[in-house]
Amino acid sequence: MGAQQRVYKQRIRSAQGMKKIFKAKEMVAASRIAKAHARVEATTPYAEALTRAIGSVAAHSTEIAHPFLDAERSQTGRAGILMITADRGMTGPYSHNVIREAEQLANTLRDEGKEPVMYVVGRKGDSYYRFRNRIPQRSWTPYKEHELPALGREIATTLTEDLLSEDPSVHLDELYVVGTRFHSRFVQEARSVRMVPMGLGAVRGENAPAYPLYEFVPDAESVIGELLPRYIRSRIINILLQAMASEHASTQRAMKTATDNAETQINKFTRLANSARQAEITQEITEIVGGADALSGSGRTER
Repeated sequence: MGAQQRVYKQRIRSAQGMKKIFKAKEMVAASRIAKAHARVEATTPYAEALTRAIGSVAAHSTEIAHPFLDAERSQTGRAGILMITADRGMTGPYSHNVIREAEQLANTLRDEGKEPVMYVVGRKGDSYYRFRNRIPQRSWTPYKEHELPALGREIATTLTEDLLSEDPSVHLDELYVVGTRFHSRFVQEARSVRMVPMGLGAVRGENAPAYPLYEFVPDAESVIGELLPRYIRSRIINILLQAMASEHASTQRAMKTATDNAETQINKFTRLANSARQAEITQEITEIVGGADALSGSGRTER
């Protein structure tokens, strides 16, 4: 019985230690969500304003020809997929949901006769593909939260160069970004967005929004050429920040669940230890009573 109690007490101590770790991580993640969400809110208006500016230029300049706007362009059939995952563990289903969304998108592109080319942010996504001998075209890992804007600029530069490259082995016809959209600390959504080409139909069609008229200096094509790289950069930074806020929210929920499970284990093994102790005491009492009965039956008394 004593050995069994020692086993239960060791498990209780282990569960208590894990509970402290999970609780600390939960509190850290909870404290970071608000700050991460504020950064998302700060970058979203700029990205939306750039999108409207590009729409305005394209809507009133029918002769503009830019590879980022041409929805019909196809040179190599290569479609880039930028997948944003976590760089660490204990984030719940966060990375799994993103990887699943990226795999579904890649399968859809293959069915359309296109070649998906993976660009990965985060150790979890990079490990997923390397374990399956599918080395990504480019990986960015590890990374730190305060470096996300600089990382976004680096990623945007790399992808823009590949989109504009004349080398058939490097050139991309399309660019998709798979990340997690942050709605609230309770709701996040893994989704894919086609970033390039934007498509002119949306800004020149009958149902297009009414953009104000502008005069462009030096010309509309030069303005578009300057705005589009900025658009890609701002959107990627915004998506990275949304992904980080979503990661913190997912980590908080996962650690809350882990803390509750640890508490359940502590209660379980405490009950088992108490039962084992009670059984041991009962056995000791039984042995004492049995010994006393044996002595009284033999007529002997202890002095």
